[in-house]
Amino acid sequence: MTEIKKLSAGIVLVRKMNGDSWLYLILRCYRNWDFPKGLVEDGENPFETARRETAEETSINDLQFSRGHSFTETQPYASGKVARYYLATTDKFKVVFGINPEIGGPEHHEYRWASLSDAQALLPERLIPVLAWAQDKLDN
Repeated sequence: MTEIKKLSAGIVLVRKMNGDSWLYLILRCYRNWDFPKGLVEDGENPFETARRETAEETSINDLQFSRGHSFTETQPYASGKVARYYLATTDKFKVVFGINPEIGGPEHHEYRWASLSDAQALLPERLIPVLAWAQDKLDN
């Protein structure tokens, strides 16, 4: 069993398109697409981290967890890092990138509200099971 050296937490954030299809918020940092997430800080639980990081990275605070606080995690990657994701919905559309004081600017370069197929094409392989988990929760 691989020891988790770093745990990050984030949110698979979705909204309805035309009251019908789900759109997934994905963020791009250089060539890498991901959901909003960040490292769990000392004294912080992963759910708190997920909410904080989503607000910091997107300025979206209006989150509904109508499917509960269940989560899924990635397999270890990048020397033992694991990312935990919760599922939330929002009615918000506009994303405003927050400024990361460590780098003096936003962490991300682009965002998209992507359809399931677009998200599948853009996200890295390690996040495809997370996307499938979220879609399953949304379908049931």
